[in-house]
Amino acid sequence: MEMVVIGLQNAGKTSFINALGGGAFEEDMIPTVGFNMRKLRCGGVSVKTWDVGGQERFRGTWERYCRGMNCVVFMVDAAAPETFETARNELHGLLKRETLRGIPLLVLGNKSDLGGAVKVQEVVEAMELKRATGREVCCYNVSCKNSTNIETCLKWLTQHAN
Repeated sequence: MEMVVIGLQNAGKTSFINALGGGAFEEDMIPTVGFNMRKLRCGGVSVKTWDVGGQERFRGTWERYCRGMNCVVFMVDAAAPETFETARNELHGLLKRETLRGIPLLVLGNKSDLGGAVKVQEVVEAMELKRATGREVCCYNVSCKNSTNIETCLKWLTQHAN
């Protein structure tokens, strides 16, 4: 399986990939500059992951990394609702692209362990996921720090990725 993990800066993309690979959580991560590619073995499945920087200057490259993927994982910081509008606009701008037609989408509200983190239904509504038609779409709240719902995400990915 090959997947790309995108989202705004500081949403927890690298932490999610580390959690999938069974790695330890690191509190002070260095922001991803450009992209990182990693191969993981998760529950008997070989997963090639692309972790793409979320700073504004890298968002224009997201489509290039999403093309031909088995799944797009979009990370949202569930404890920072002030970022939802920008995240939603970036996500839907990307989903309009013909090159991404039909690619399954997994939206993750990360940092669910923090006070002030919104519930998964609020992430679904804020990201307007009902507009993401013509593809499999799912949303979970996760905590990469505590590995909450990471196994559930892996199960969904292996069942729904193209």
